[in-house]
Order: sequence, then structure tokens, then C-alpha cells
Amino acid sequence: MGDAWAAALYRLHRSLDLVRRGLRSLRARGFAATWDAAQRRLSPRPTAELAVTPVDPGPLAFTLPASVRASVVIPVYGKLDYTLACLRSLLQTQLPDDVEVIVIDDASPDDTGTVLPAIGGLRYHRNATNLGFVGSCNAGAAMARGEFVVFLNNDTTLTPGWLDALLRTFETHPDTGLAGAQLVYPDGRLQESGGIVFADGSGWNFGRFEDPRHPAYTFVREADYCSGAAIALPSALFKRLGGFDERYAPAYYEDTDLAMKVREAGLKVRVQPASMVVHHEGITAGTDTSSGVKAYQVRNQQRFLERWRDTLVRRHPAPTQAVHYAAQHRARARVLVIDATTPMPDRDSGSVRLFELLRLLVDEGCAVTFFPENGLDDGRYTQALRDLGVEAWTQPWLGALPDWLAKHGARFQLVIVSRHYILSPLLPLLRRHAPQARIVFDTVDLHHLREQREAEERRDAALLRAAARTRADELALIDSVDRTWVVSPVEKALLAESAPGAVVDVVSNIHRVRGAGPAMAERHGLLFVGGFRHPPNVDAALWLADEILPRIRERRPEITLSLVGSEAPEAILALGERPGITVHGYVPDLEPLIDAHRFSVAPLRYGAGVKGKINQALAHGLPVVATRCAVEGMGLAHGVDTLVADEAEAIAETILAAYDDEALWQRLVTGGLANTAREFSPERARATLRSIFNQLR
Repeated sequence: MGDAWAAALYRLHRSLDLVRRGLRSLRARGFAATWDAAQRRLSPRPTAELAVTPVDPGPLAFTLPASVRASVVIPVYGKLDYTLACLRSLLQTQLPDDVEVIVIDDASPDDTGTVLPAIGGLRYHRNATNLGFVGSCNAGAAMARGEFVVFLNNDTTLTPGWLDALLRTFETHPDTGLAGAQLVYPDGRLQESGGIVFADGSGWNFGRFEDPRHPAYTFVREADYCSGAAIALPSALFKRLGGFDERYAPAYYEDTDLAMKVREAGLKVRVQPASMVVHHEGITAGTDTSSGVKAYQVRNQQRFLERWRDTLVRRHPAPTQAVHYAAQHRARARVLVIDATTPMPDRDSGSVRLFELLRLLVDEGCAVTFFPENGLDDGRYTQALRDLGVEAWTQPWLGALPDWLAKHGARFQLVIVSRHYILSPLLPLLRRHAPQARIVFDTVDLHHLREQREAEERRDAALLRAAARTRADELALIDSVDRTWVVSPVEKALLAESAPGAVVDVVSNIHRVRGAGPAMAERHGLLFVGGFRHPPNVDAALWLADEILPRIRERRPEITLSLVGSEAPEAILALGERPGITVHGYVPDLEPLIDAHRFSVAPLRYGAGVKGKINQALAHGLPVVATRCAVEGMGLAHGVDTLVADEAEAIAETILAAYDDEALWQRLVTGGLANTAREFSPERARATLRSIFNQLR
């Protein structure tokens, strides 16, 4: 099968599948909801343009803080105009109140020594003799009072938020020892998104002359080094490592050597693209390596090679290796993950699971690439992946998926694809363009099981036939891939019967225990959580409001119900008109509502998989009353860590009996937290991932 035929088959398969899914959505959700979903899928999203705020030529004055979190050290030698422009640019970024600015004047021959001391709030020091870049940086670090020391060239222009983003790297990635900004040229082209060091001691600015908005350069990434034009380190670490090594004086390779020492100390070097700095390269030292200060670049490469030869030979790529592979040479494995859309963890439990899986892959040292099948850039959700350390591709960069896979497929060792309707049209392309990769079918849940139960609940013969087709599709994929993931032991047992030869792993929801919240006496009412794009949640909420809550309020009218979930249809919104019911819709932060309510209720009548709404409640110390369908495969026991009932009257009676039973309530809190730690911790999924890594080539 040629590439053109494979691409055409993919497009045909995908089109037919979209039609099938659209027809099913019309039957289950109606025209309005289906049309809204189609518009979300097809509407283009604007992409941000690269822009740098012009430097304000106004007066200069800094605030000298009493307590200092970060010390920005700027070494200067002449070029006063550039220094003043840099300082003005720094002020325009609205520096936090706990940042001090230190300028080290390396015996400048111009008016620097007259002009800079007059700037209010600026800490200024003039070297008695010229010490070069290395000596000046070390002198500035010795003066620094901050928790972090930030080295900044004077030939830079700063963009808003550059410093906050740079320092945030140490919070989001606690094993970071050195963080570097993304450097761009004044014309907007990329100068460097981290650097590569080859085995011969030579280096390369990754992404040089490319578009800084390209997905390959917009995510937090481990780098071999970051150019000293804009880098940050904990001050204590810089001191412990001995600062910049004087053997590289006056300049060049001192930043690369420092990065090597950071890794030698067991920490990571990362580039932070959210911190963008415009670098007017070569203003001070020029670009000619045959003369002047720039000539030290050639000499210091040899000194660097002598210092680190053994490490470079053992751990760094050959200079002949392709740049993209060289940039990922530290990766434990190169992994591609594909799902229908970008995960939105504050909107649905499947997104929470996927986001945590991506986090685990990054934590395990993998180079992780992700793209949503719809190709959309979902703003802060896409950015959250990039902040995590995931290479997230979106349009227009993604282009046609067959073309993208033809270009990039050969670099992946593991491919994980979620949902049968995403994998089915892609599988032939993956086998053709990534034959070396092991392919994992992540079912998310067995869709045919959910569809079958819905059809039976609705007594709908057409839905039952559709479920049978989905079952055939899922089983065919399970038979064709290397491994299959399900979310519960129940689903694994089902596949043991219907697909006995398949390799099936349980990779369930992933939740971190937050712990118990407020006491029972401080809580009131019932909470229902569920994204209303999912038909089982709509059915459950209506059943709860129509048949369960009235039985409760007949005897306890003070007990109220809160309905929370995105994309609520009119039938759900209308429930807010009833006494005792509040429809909150989408809520970005659920913790206040979880802490305010006494019980979470999950009265699902059909569905499959593991319910994130139950995981989330239990992980936060909120007891749950649920149906057997809702707790299936979760290792929960009635009266131990949850309460289970199936009929409307039984659910109402269970809630009424437990509502004021503090001993039972506390027992459920303790049991729910224990269940989360035992069954749904990151370590459960980590063990499965490691077993797969051990089998990769």
C-alpha cells in the first residue's frame, strides 16, 4: 500500500466514522447539542502573534526591596545605550516587588560609570579592573540577596512575564537546577530554545532561525545548556557549584560548563519558552571568532572538552546525529500520545486521567509528543501541556495527519492512542510510518459496553445494533495492537473472555489524595458532578431531580442539591427553577463546593469505566452515595468506603439514614481516602508504564 493510498483510506475511514458518530449523537443528544459539538470541532482558533512592546524612553527608577526573592545581575562593558534600553525594558515588564536589579560595570570606557549610579533603586558596582563576563557575573552573584540569581545580558529586550515564567519553572519542575529563557532575534526569528552539546564539545542553539511559535520549541524541555544571556539558578546552588569557572575567563563556555555542573549535582537544566527574551546577539563581543573577545570561544571549547571529555563521550550525541534526535538524547523513550481533543482536567474525568498519564510519562523521563485529532489549540489547556513538558502539536503546524506521521513517525518508540474511533482510521498509517513503535490502544472505557447498557436502558434496538458494531470495532483493534489499556478489572475480565489472546493492562483513573476537608457539621446538602455532554450524566441528574430528591425533601426539606457540570442542556438548566436545586454549570475549581457539601451523589443507571466524579469526591474526603453501575470496578464496598443503592426509593432512604450519622460519615471519609491511595495512585499506573518501557527497543 503506497503512501497516497494509505492517506486516502484514512480520510475515507475518518469521514465515515464522523458520519456514524454524528448520527448517533443526533439520536442520543438531539440536533442542538450535536450542532454545538460540530461547531467546536470545525471552528478555527486564532494563533497569537509574536509581539514585543516598544521600549519607553521615559525616566528610570527601581524599587529597592527589603526582602528579595530574585536578584537580576546584569554585567556591562560599554554600550550604555543598550544598557539603558535593557533597564527600561526590565521596568516595563512590571517587576515584582521582591526583585532587585544589580548592574556590574566592568570598567566601561564610556559614560556608564556616570549615568548608572544616578538611577534610583539600582544596585550599581564598578569593577576596579576589567574582569570579563565571568568575573563580573561572579561579582554580581556575590552581591545578590535573592533566593534566585538571574543573569541577564545588557543587549536584551524583555517581554511581559518573562521573569515570572522563568522562576515558575522551579515550582512546576522541582528538580530544576538551572532554567533558561527562550531567546529570539529582534526580527522575531528564534535564536535558541535551549542548547545541545555534542560529544566533541561543540554546541548548537536548538531551533536557530526557526519560528519560536513552532510546537517543537514552545514546551518546557530538558536541555544540555542554556545560553547565559538569560538564565536563573537558586543562589545557594550557584554558590555551592563555585559560580562560573574562571578557567573560561573572560567569556564563552562558562554557561555550558555551569549546566554540566548542575547535572553533575543531580539536577536538571530546562529551557522555559514562556519566558521570551529578545537578544541583540553580538552587540558587546561581536561575531568574529578570529579576533577580540569572541576568539575565546574557540579556545574555551577545547578547555571545556578537556574538562568534560569522559561525560561527553558517554552521555552526549555525536555531532553527526540529527538535531531533533540530539535534542532528545536524554529521553528514556520517545512517546506519541493521541486523543480526540486536548485534555481539559477541570471539565471531565477522562481529561484528568490523560493529563496525569502525560505527567507520569514526563516524570519518567520520556520525550512526550501529543496531538489532538481535531488539531485545535485550546488556549490555556494546550499551554498547560507545554508547561508540563509535553510537545503539543496543533494546527496550523500539524497539517494533514498522514503527512505529519510520514514525516515524524519514525522517531517514536511507543504510540498511545485513546478511543477506538480515533485509532481505527490511524492504525494503518501508524503501522506504515512507525513500524518500529509499539502501539497501545487506550480504550478509556469499553465504549461498546456503555452503549449496550444505554440501549438496554432506553430499550432502543437501533442503539443496540450500534453497540454491536462498536464491539466489533473495538475487538478488531484489540486484536491488531501490541497492548490494550482498560480502566477497571471488570473490563479486563470481559476481554479475557472476548479477546483471550490480547495483552491487557489496567490503567485506571489517577488521583492524588488531598485529605479530609471540613467536618460533617460544617457541610450541608448534596452534590452531583458530571459533564453534561455525556448522556449518562444527563440521565442521572434528571433521575436524581425527578425521583430521588423529592423523596428526600418530603421528610427533610432543608436538604438541597447542587448540580455541577459543563455544557448543561436546557432540560438540566430548567432544574434550577425548582425549590432546593441550584444549577452551577461549569465550575473551574470544585474544591470549595466539595468542601461545602455533606454527600456526593452518583446515581448512574448506565455507563462503563471508572467514574472520575467518584474518585474526585473520595480523594477530597467527601463521602459518596452511588449505584452499583457507578462504582463498578473501583474496589469499593458498601458501608466501608461508599454507600450503594440502585432504586430511587433505596437511594433516598440511604441518604436520609446517613445524613446525620457522624460515625458512619467519618468511616466513609477514611475508607474513601484509603481507596484512592490504594487503587488510584500514580504509582499504580507508573508500574505499568515501566513494564512497557523495559520492552522497548
